Amino acid sequence: MTFKMIKKEFKLVGLKGSGEYENFGSEVPLLAKQLLSRSSEIDFPTESEIALYEPKKSAGHTTGNFYVGLIVRERVNKIPTGMDYLETDNHYITTRGNIMELGKLHEGLLNWGTAQGYKRDLDSYIIETYHPVNEGEEVEIYLPIIA
Repeated sequence: MTFKMIKKEFKLVGLKGSGEYENFGSEVPLLAKQLLSRSSEIDFPTESEIALYEPKKSAGHTTGNFYVGLIVRERVNKIPTGMDYLETDNHYITTRGNIMELGKLHEGLLNWGTAQGYKRDLDSYIIETYHPVNEGEEVEIYLPIIA
């Protein structure tokens, strides 16, 4: 696994969901399917799918918000009904790998960030972008940090 710190901006149009953190594994893909079925309504889309997750701040923090969307090339003025336009510009620690190893990727990134002395920004969304490859799908994880 390769890890690095970057500053990056994301622009996206997406659907907002919320639920128990333990159910995100099933709820996020369901909402993503709804989004993809409406992708023709989004102006300036790229092929890149994105998800934003509210960080879990403590053991007692059991429910959170998330967005599933498409990255867009430029600011969107006409937002489809029921969707939101979001922009985020932050410092992140990041890694990329096979989506089947999502848990390992998150754990490795957290461990590396801690070892490097980075402090997580629990007030900003965790971001994942999804990339089709020959052998399935890769995910790129962006954990927000305080710079």
